[in-house]
Amino acid sequence: MTLKACKKEEKMDREFQKKFKFEGSIKVLTQMMVDPAATEKRGGAKNLPLRPGEILDVIQFTNQEQILCRNSQRRYGYVPRAVMLPL
Repeated sequence: MTLKACKKEEKMDREFQKKFKFEGSIKVLTQMMVDPAATEKRGGAKNLPLRPGEILDVIQFTNQEQILCRNSQRRYGYVPRAVMLPL
């Protein structure tokens, strides 16, 4: 990883912590898959855009309806629990 890429990731992580009011270090709890039968959803202000069959890193189980996740492009957002499947 180059120095430029490392600094870019650090900046994205700081922006995530500010936007979602997340304190502490970012740790991946587990990985889950978006239900392949789910329809593709666009992201919103704080929602992550979803693609069927995509593997996401779970950062935090926020409540009974949503999970805070990160995708392969290092974008963060909330995902409905109803469309997530355990690996």
